[in-house]
Amino acid sequence: MPLTVIATLKAKQGKEEVLYTALKSLLAPTRAEKGCVFYDMHKSADEPGLFMFTEEWETRPLWDDHMNAPHLKAFAARQDELCESWTLFTGERV
Repeated sequence: MPLTVIATLKAKQGKEEVLYTALKSLLAPTRAEKGCVFYDMHKSADEPGLFMFTEEWETRPLWDDHMNAPHLKAFAARQDELCESWTLFTGERV
């Protein structure tokens, strides 16, 4: 069953552009991963430094592989430095 993922990240004050660049660098390698149906990044039109990813993966195990991919692990190592807050929703389309 396909897995839907929605990730929301808010940059720390003064880290908006650095976070934007870091997140954009995840797009190409993630879209090339096995099981990625789509991986779209959105930048808030109303709140500077707020970003959202909408994703769909063929299966949860393939998303788990994505979460352990080198580019995601490298970002995770910087997440606390760059993000004031973040949320992750995983679910299934109804």
